[in-house]
Amino acid sequence: MSNTNFDTDDSLVTLQIEHGVATLALNRPEKSNAFNAEVIEQLIRSLEELKSNNTVRVLVIAGHGKHFSAGADLHWMKSMGEASYEENLADANRLAFLMDTLYKFPKPTIARVQGGAFGGALGLICCCDIAIGTQSSKFCLSEVKLGLVPSVISPYVNRVIGARNMRRYTLTAELINAEAAKQLGILHEVVSDDQLQETTSNLCKQILNNAPNALTSAKQLLNMIQNHPIGEQTLVYTSELIAELRVSEEGQEGLKAFLEKRSPQWAHAGDQP
Repeated sequence: MSNTNFDTDDSLVTLQIEHGVATLALNRPEKSNAFNAEVIEQLIRSLEELKSNNTVRVLVIAGHGKHFSAGADLHWMKSMGEASYEENLADANRLAFLMDTLYKFPKPTIARVQGGAFGGALGLICCCDIAIGTQSSKFCLSEVKLGLVPSVISPYVNRVIGARNMRRYTLTAELINAEAAKQLGILHEVVSDDQLQETTSNLCKQILNNAPNALTSAKQLLNMIQNHPIGEQTLVYTSELIAELRVSEEGQEGLKAFLEKRSPQWAHAGDQP
């Protein structure tokens, strides 16, 4: 698989593709990676391009510098106070589209979190499939302190931490430390700062050893069962999906490899140096 390093316009976001893993990182460390309209557009554009990049099988969302992200740039938010309602609505729609695009991204996503992740940044993390943080990671739904609400990100954070916890942390805007974040389900693992990169890399390797099309189907399945109650539609969908995969080329290769006690053709993709 090809190795690519790419900086988007003005380097507000960086993209590295190496051995099937794309790392998309916020690159405003001097602003604690706070995002504005330009950052949002660059993230959307990068995600849209990565969707159809067949060399990419795992996506890591990260931030350069000390912090993952401080959330929305407050200077940008203040300037939007001078804009019309229609302009603010269009702006909010783009942030909502970013969250939806990341949540529905067809390949596995991992948030690699160091330092602070406030407001909208917590939304990005909750849109990812897996999240790894450090012992110094801190989180906060800080919007009510600013006279705002975590509106666009609320559906995604609520799904992760649950309605009862959502009420507490939205209304108090209190800091959530790494261990509490793990208990709430925001983080899957908490590691030391010097283990963050290695732990994330090892997870990527584990994912790369799984069947690519099955991973995409698994994400579609997970989204479906989270959005629909158990009933006829769910039963039909799940039955049709497994029947389709059993007769697929990838499914047949996986079953055949298991019975022949050998690795499937896609295995060891994560073992490259």
